[in-house]
Amino acid sequence: MAVSFLPGWLRVIPSEAEWEYAARAGSTTTYAWGKEVRPGGQLMAKYLAGPFPYKNAGAAGWVGTSPVGSFPANGFGLSDMIGNVWEWTTTTYQARHVVASPCCGPSPAAAPQVDDQATRKALKGGSHLCAPEYCLRYRPAARSPQSLDTSATHIGFRCAVSL
Repeated sequence: MAVSFLPGWLRVIPSEAEWEYAARAGSTTTYAWGKEVRPGGQLMAKYLAGPFPYKNAGAAGWVGTSPVGSFPANGFGLSDMIGNVWEWTTTTYQARHVVASPCCGPSPAAAPQVDDQATRKALKGGSHLCAPEYCLRYRPAARSPQSLDTSATHIGFRCAVSL
């Protein structure tokens, strides 16, 4: 899943471990920004504001997605790692999230896949449709399976630069 955009720079969709490492930016807390979902009442990411699924009050002025950089960047300076849209990873989804080595080391061997799961990848980050009373998916550890033939307004991707 690599595409070259500029000579000498290779952009890739990250693995699940790479994505989570980037989202956490050295943090070990529940949320990328700390222990509380809204520290000091401040909205830190774009997720559903209102009772799911029948009311969206438009947190910070946006009912759907918000413009990139609308919320504080993480410790690595990356914007919108949490919320707004789920982000594709290159990792084939497995029901049990087993990590055999620390983040960003060699990838552990994948468990044998059932045929219907072979085309599902792990999505990370949650989206503007996640709500506190429904899915609580706006955490770095949150993950969701998605088949490769899916497109929706709450799924996107992020490229990582490989030098």
